[in-house]
Amino acid sequence: MFGLFKSKKQIVVSPACGDVVELSEVPDEVFSQKLAGDGIAIIPRSNTFVAPVTGVVSKIFSTNHAFSIRTKDGLEVLVHIGLDTVELNGEGFKRLVEEGEKVTVGKPIISADLAFIEGQGKPIVTPIVLNHEKELELTIDVINTIREGQNLIEVTIK
Repeated sequence: MFGLFKSKKQIVVSPACGDVVELSEVPDEVFSQKLAGDGIAIIPRSNTFVAPVTGVVSKIFSTNHAFSIRTKDGLEVLVHIGLDTVELNGEGFKRLVEEGEKVTVGKPIISADLAFIEGQGKPIVTPIVLNHEKELELTIDVINTIREGQNLIEVTIK
């Protein structure tokens, strides 16, 4: 009974500087309908995307357009840089770490050429979605502009 049913809280920070938008406003049903998980999105202004949590890089897609990090509590945080960017086959993206690497908050993970991505007609809106085997409660203080590393989401793992 001593803490067995206690909720755990975790802070997810912004992986980039930019403008915060509701996930429901992302023009892709997978994200706007929360089919990939709940969260928020950012229209980034910086080309470097950092670890939003401390954990292990559980996945970096071969095209380097998305990555996920798993925390010690089992929270999975996916950062998907732009929409339909998988179609760029990795062009405009540079991997800065490898899968399986332990990272701390703020560690650069992916560098992306946002001007190039937009020039290819791809939206740069970047969904940040969360998943866990247990129920999650998210507290999002939506603000217009956010700095890299600034608190973005408080997650309660129930």
